[in-house]
Amino acid sequence: MKKEILFGILFLSLVGLVSAGPCNLQVSLLNQDPYPAVPGDYVKLVFQIQGVENPLCGMVSFKLLEKFPIEFDPGTNSEVSINAGTYTRDHSSYLMAPYKVRVNENALDGENPIEAEFSYRSEEGTEAHQTKKFDLNVENVKANFEVFVKDYNSATRMVTFEILNIASNNVEALTVEIPKQDNIEVKGSNINIVGDLDSNEYTSTDFEAILQNGEIQLKIYYTDEIGERRSIEETVLFDASYFQGRVSQQKSTPWLIYLIILVVVFLIIRWWWKRHKKKHHENKK
Repeated sequence: MKKEILFGILFLSLVGLVSAGPCNLQVSLLNQDPYPAVPGDYVKLVFQIQGVENPLCGMVSFKLLEKFPIEFDPGTNSEVSINAGTYTRDHSSYLMAPYKVRVNENALDGENPIEAEFSYRSEEGTEAHQTKKFDLNVENVKANFEVFVKDYNSATRMVTFEILNIASNNVEALTVEIPKQDNIEVKGSNINIVGDLDSNEYTSTDFEAILQNGEIQLKIYYTDEIGERRSIEETVLFDASYFQGRVSQQKSTPWLIYLIILVVVFLIIRWWWKRHKKKHHENKK
């Protein structure tokens, strides 16, 4: 009987040891923000490491590797470590590893592989290292524009800028601002709300301003396809000689007035002449 009891206790102990099992770490990419990531911008990544509740894992370490297309800011510590089995009852039994990294501006649209390394080292000296690849979704949603002076009338001081969206992405809430500068003096508002602009489409906006030859700096704001508000600076070269002596800018009103006056004078002279001729004819009778 005592032998059976001892055997039972030993069996239960062995079952408990097996159920604890060897260290088995499971890593997943829990979140990416923004989704998709944008080349040249930051992206926040959150990894989840499961299995750290097992004290047999000892010291658990996780490290996101700095490989294309992700880049760390100088001084960033990319490694996260924890002593396995130190979690409390009311807290999660997994390790969270958050990162904020920059996406290389040459990253291609679509799924870009990124790599992480994780390991454990038990008190008995057992070590294991493993690497795993994840997919970072990237899409270039930034817009790019060509801007030039379409028209300028020095008499009315109205300048028209034409804007072409040369990117493959549509934009919303396009806004144009003319900052203070030497070559252009804006009269009235220096900001115009243009509206939405599709890819390979163009639009124009007018300002009242006094222009001088040289470069004009414009600031263009827009909302991209993932709802991010962005801005880009554009430089426009202005040469007044292209807009001088144009037929469309010649004043037609004085010549029209002169023509009307001539017609009126002609009609008056004609009426006077007919009347004078009629009286002369009556006098002869």
